[in-house]
Formats: sequence, structure tokens, C-alpha cells
Amino acid sequence: MPRRPQTPLIVVSLLALACVAAGGGALLYSAFASNGSTKTVVREVTVSDSQPASSTSPLSINDIYRRTNRGVVQINVSTETSSPLGGTQAAEAEGSGWVYDMNGNIVTNDHVVSNAKSVKVTFWNGKTYNASVVGTDPTTDLAVVRVSGAPQSQLHPLTVGDSAALQVGDAVVAIGSPFGLSESVTSGIVSALHRQISSQTKFTIPNAIQTDAAINHGNSGGPLLNSEGQVVGVNSQIQSDSGDNAGVGFAIPSNTVRSVASQLISSGKAEHAYLGVQLAANSNTALIAGVQSGTPAAKAGLKKGDVVVSVAGTSVSTSDELAAAISAHKPGEQVTITYRRNGSLHSVQLTLSNRPS
Repeated sequence: MPRRPQTPLIVVSLLALACVAAGGGALLYSAFASNGSTKTVVREVTVSDSQPASSTSPLSINDIYRRTNRGVVQINVSTETSSPLGGTQAAEAEGSGWVYDMNGNIVTNDHVVSNAKSVKVTFWNGKTYNASVVGTDPTTDLAVVRVSGAPQSQLHPLTVGDSAALQVGDAVVAIGSPFGLSESVTSGIVSALHRQISSQTKFTIPNAIQTDAAINHGNSGGPLLNSEGQVVGVNSQIQSDSGDNAGVGFAIPSNTVRSVASQLISSGKAEHAYLGVQLAANSNTALIAGVQSGTPAAKAGLKKGDVVVSVAGTSVSTSDELAAAISAHKPGEQVTITYRRNGSLHSVQLTLSNRPS
């Protein structure tokens, strides 16, 4: 569902965006003293009457890089664009991506490969192979390309983690090709969760991950990794007054990536549930600012000024939560929408449609 941005800051899609963000916390920072020493002090502490310690210890940035860098690729795209003088002109773009499976499928951003005439994928060791676009989903800014001719030994799929398990302050790492500098790593933390960012089609992408890990042009499509080296997001946009990294970047959550990538691989397209309302900006409720004609919302009688309070029994308090609740369903599913109108609660059952392109 389209939603206007709440602030007039510049949000930049990052062609060739990739970076490694990791670390955070006293132990990691103490390993790099101001005098240049790299001595790390580890103290054994006995904990009683507390929560069990994690079964796995966080990896260092170097460990994460060594585990995952062979699965990160640079993507070079040739396109044709309309010339101001008429006709077409050739253009080149570059971005990042990562190996999804042993069939040669590579996940990246839609804005990296949209309108591609040719795609080339370069692996960590400099080997370059031709690739074809398997499918794109502009509404989530995700795409899958498939390399041809690459031996199995060249493919190192990354493990996809659970983005819903992330917490603010968690360490993250990004790997990609900012400004064409392949195999670049940056680190940082999860600055915020459940952000909404706009796709190329102006539909919102819910539950985006905000990070302060440095990401720049060329990082687009690269992985955002957690402290276990699992992909928890695909780097996609930055918010900046200058167009370069200002410490506010956004990644599409891995749970969205997993769903969309599997659909693109199986059918070449992805479907998303659609309600058909425009949500009010700067509202603390899920206030409907408009209803598109012919949509499930319109057919069910929802109107401008209604405030949605639950979807299929799941309470929603904000427009972000409403968008996420609709995204959790599939086209064709019947859901009950409960809303408040003129101080009274009403419920209506409707069938969600497929989001238009």
C-alpha cells in the first residue's frame, strides 16, 4: 500500500551497494586501544541465577568475512536508456549480490538489474561469468539472476538468517562493492527496526533494518550479516543530504528476501497481498487517508478517515503495523478487518488481491 514518507530527507537507492557491518559492544571496542595495540583481554565470569549463555559466541569481523566473502559477488550491468536527443544510449551500472543456492541463483536489488541488456557476475577470485535475470520484484526492490557456466566449486551459498530475531544494538556486517571496490567490508550495529522504505513503485517495504554500517553506491544488493555470519538483510538504500553515506542505511529484511527469492526462482515473479488503501503520514494510528477504487478495501466499504485496529485478529496500532500485517498474508486469502469509524468499532471480511505493478 502506498504511503508518503514522513520526512523530506533524501533516500538514495545504492547501485553497487555492499558493506560489512559488525561488532559493537565493549569487548569488541576494547580490542582496539587508542595506542594502536590489538591486545584483547578475556575474563572468565561465573554467572548464577541468570539466563543461559548463548550456545554460540559472536564471530569477529574477520571470521565473518572469511566465512562469507566467497559467497558475495560484484554485478555489472549494461542497459539502454532513452537519449535526450532521441533514440537510445548505452549505460553501465554496477552493484553487489550474493549466492543464494547451488543452482547459481544470485540475490540482488531490482534497481541494480532493471532494464538489463546483459549481466556479468564477478566472484571473489576475479572469475567472471555471464548471468541472466530470473525474475524481479520492483515492489520489494529484489531480484534474482542466475550465472551460467560457473563450476559448482565457484558457488558458496550464504546462510539466510531470521531477521525477526534481530534486536536494536545487534552487531551487523556488510560486504559489497562500494564505488566498484569489490570485497569491501564495513561494520556497525542495528540502529533501528521496523522502518518502512519506499520501493521503485512507491509501495512501502515494511520491517526494513536501519544500520549505521557504512554503505555507499555500489553496495546495493549486497548482504547485511549478523554476528553468526548469516544474511539478515539486503542493503538497498541510504538516507543522506549529500547522496553518500551519512550513517543511516536500510536493508530489506531476510524474511522478506526468503519469500520473494523463492517465488522468483519458481515462477519468475512474486505476489503480495493488497488491501488498496493509502495511509496517513505523521499519524500515530493506522488512519486511512484514501481508498483506491476497485480494490478489496473499496469493495468492503472502507473509507477515508477509518482507523484500522486489527487484521485477522492481529492488533495494529500504526500504519507500519498495518502494512506489515497485510504483507504477512497472501493474495486470495480472506481476512477480517476491524476498524473504528466515528467512535464505533466495525468488522468486515474481505479477500485480499494481488498487489498491482
